[in-house]
Amino acid sequence: MNVDAQVSPPPSGRPSLPVDVVMRREPVSGPMARWQPWRWVLADVMAAGAPVEVSVGAGEPVAGAPQEVQPLPGAAAVEGARYWLFSGLRATLYRDDAEGYFLNLNSPSPCFWVFWRADEGQLVDGEPMAVPQIATLSYHDAGRWLDAQEKVDQVPASPEVVEWLQAFVAEHHHVEPKRRKRPDSFKPLTDRFGQPARVSTDKMVARRGGEGAR
Repeated sequence: MNVDAQVSPPPSGRPSLPVDVVMRREPVSGPMARWQPWRWVLADVMAAGAPVEVSVGAGEPVAGAPQEVQPLPGAAAVEGARYWLFSGLRATLYRDDAEGYFLNLNSPSPCFWVFWRADEGQLVDGEPMAVPQIATLSYHDAGRWLDAQEKVDQVPASPEVVEWLQAFVAEHHHVEPKRRKRPDSFKPLTDRFGQPARVSTDKMVARRGGEGAR
């Protein structure tokens, strides 16, 4: 028997989708415009090629130089807005975060989340530009960034991306069966040192006997 032929080799990489991210700078309307005349929002995340495998030790890529573009076809027009495209990013899938992708797929609208930061080194009309840092399909990633009070926006994922994500989740997400919780009365008693405790009724019986003899 050839043992080597029976053992599957460990995965050499992680599934990853190259993406382009489009950020929009739009005028703020209403009373808020007195303090903040402009704001940045995520306009779109688009697949920039076929999924690839990236090495396990690979870090997050850095977005390329921004390129000003016209509004995307079919996108809602925002008067006075300007658009910048950032290429070179990717959305990578991690097997130990399959639940995060599962939760995304089971939301009303599966989406991309993008974590972005204002870059003082790149200015638009004297103001910092919004530069995307990481794109993800994980519900857990987005939650951690929001808990850290980072800037996070979301846009719906395309049907093709959703299909790709569904295939990954179907292979790697396994729902753990719920175990029946035993009542507390079945738990062994321990003392404050964690050692098994013994309950004695001798003193209680003696006390009751003494009270009855009075």
